Amino acid sequence: MFSEKDIQHIEKKGTTLKQIEAQVNRIKNGMSYSNLVEAANIGNGIKSYNEAETQNFAALFDAKRDSLNIVMFVPASGAATRMFKFLFQFLKNYNPSKETIEEYAERHNDKLIKTFVSNLESFPFYSEVLSKAKAIHPNFESLTKDEACLEFVKTMLSEDALNYSFLPKGLLPFHNYKTGAITAFHERLLESTLYASSKNKANLHFTVSKKHHPYFDSELNNIKADLEQKTNTVFNVSYSYQKEETETVALTTNNEIYRNEDGSILFRPAGHGALIENLNAINSDLIFIKNVDNIVVFNRNKKLAKYKKLIAGVLIEAQEEAFSFLHKLDDESVSEADMLKIAMFLSTKMNVPIGDEFDDLPSKKKKAYLQDKLNRPIRVCAMVKNEGEPGGGPFWVKDENGNISLQIAEFAQIDIENTQQAKIVENATHFNPTDLVCSTKNYKGEKFNLLNFVDPEAAFITMKTQNGVDIKALELPGLWNGSMAYWNSIFVEVPVETFNPVKTVNDLLKPEHQDLA
Repeated sequence: MFSEKDIQHIEKKGTTLKQIEAQVNRIKNGMSYSNLVEAANIGNGIKSYNEAETQNFAALFDAKRDSLNIVMFVPASGAATRMFKFLFQFLKNYNPSKETIEEYAERHNDKLIKTFVSNLESFPFYSEVLSKAKAIHPNFESLTKDEACLEFVKTMLSEDALNYSFLPKGLLPFHNYKTGAITAFHERLLESTLYASSKNKANLHFTVSKKHHPYFDSELNNIKADLEQKTNTVFNVSYSYQKEETETVALTTNNEIYRNEDGSILFRPAGHGALIENLNAINSDLIFIKNVDNIVVFNRNKKLAKYKKLIAGVLIEAQEEAFSFLHKLDDESVSEADMLKIAMFLSTKMNVPIGDEFDDLPSKKKKAYLQDKLNRPIRVCAMVKNEGEPGGGPFWVKDENGNISLQIAEFAQIDIENTQQAKIVENATHFNPTDLVCSTKNYKGEKFNLLNFVDPEAAFITMKTQNGVDIKALELPGLWNGSMAYWNSIFVEVPVETFNPVKTVNDLLKPEHQDLA
């Protein structure tokens, strides 16, 4: 299957032939679906706190904040192409000499283009695009309304104009203020001052693609000095790329290795699960994780920041208790009563089911069992009520050894054809907005090796198209799914207002992305 040239290519990427053969077999054998036991809900895997409790946890975090090294970890490598999908279709299919945009929208049942055109002036990039369009087309003012709209979209997306679809989401104009439009990247720096900074210093880490790195640097250089002065905060911004050795092979529908035109093996980025390597390189006390496009205008963010402090406070309280118990387990004289108390903590606070067989274990084995279950990375994940948004959700899942644990399962991991599994999904009350805070150090202050807590069986197999050919692609276990499978997990309900991703460009018209001050 592999030539000598292939093997050299594989080794040059920093991987091994054995690993590639395992990938091929994984794709051929098909993915392992999650075995859902039941959906997690309030009182059964998801905690819910009232306003007074929320304020108390936020106060706990604020009291500890300046003694902690905090990092905001932002996956930001995704290009904005999908945001503009309906606009690319519009450019391809619309001819202003044959029909109006209104007629085009009716003919294609395209409500998105109607919304876009009707609200052009409300987009944060309106002034920039209009200015560029006029510079490119001196006769712009004399165009009909529909012709002008067409040129506006061309200016946004054309490679020889603003080329927005080439940019990552983080570098697009997201919000418009009286002082001008700012990017999601800029907004993220502002957000860090609300909860992810300590001693007037904010550490942010963005995972970016190599080709976009210079653009992020340029944006930072343009805004840093002014922002530091206005916020009285020093910004320490770092970047990393998805590692080449995490890329995976793909197979054709005939289970043959897909190759490029020159005969070399195609290696593809293996999804956000590959970022566990990037996260593993972060040495910090507390790590907030949230996607770059889940951001709101600053005035709204000030009100929502308390929910980030809530989940951080929950983590600090749980971690302090866990560390206290772990120190106690190090003591030779730890009592049966203490071990029972620790087992109760694991069960009620850390959502770790304790089997009936625990009671019958000899003292030494009990101690080892508790140490193993307790001495793990901790994550506190925000969960919002399910209102029809796409995405994974919180479930109790049983592994092949019969162990039940609290997990975030993506829909791609669930066998919806299975009636019982589909019913569990239907009964789910919450979904995962990818908004979490992590602790990746143990009770001795040593950093965990996060690669030891990944479930490799939770990989995804997805159907993609490469140069018009259908391929079966392999994605690594998702960053907050299988890559964190063996972490201790606490899920906390937060308001749905905290979840404001920008999936299409029209999402920027929502009130959460409009500065109405």
